[in-house]
Amino acid sequence: MTVATAATTTTPADAPADASGAGPRVTIARAAEGHFEGDGLRAFFTYRDLAIGTATRGRFHAHVIRASEAVTGGTGRHAHKLDFQMVYVLKGWVRFWYEGTGQVTLAAGDCVYQPPGIAHELEAGSDDLEMLEITSPAEFSTTAV
Repeated sequence: MTVATAATTTTPADAPADASGAGPRVTIARAAEGHFEGDGLRAFFTYRDLAIGTATRGRFHAHVIRASEAVTGGTGRHAHKLDFQMVYVLKGWVRFWYEGTGQVTLAAGDCVYQPPGIAHELEAGSDDLEMLEITSPAEFSTTAV
């Protein structure tokens, strides 16, 4: 990860400050320096943190999720206590179930916004699945439903 501070920036008054107190810093997560780790929420995924949580002091989180195998067992129906969640499929396909909507299959280039607290399940996915997930806040609780 590369962190750079711009010489001149204009930031909102409520933006988190960096260590110097000058405001947020530009944060760059380079692909060549990134690595996927298997210590995330799901055993069949690996995760690459994009350093957004640190840059925003926990207001947001972004990571790339990569399947380590085809997803066949699902995650079980659950809900998250958060303000914002979206998933953008980078590669492969994934099938979700959403309360009030039912099954939805997404392929590369598709995006879904998941409203706060909605019951959902990741039911299946391809072995080459890669997704970008963005949440707010960075840390949140998950409850089985």
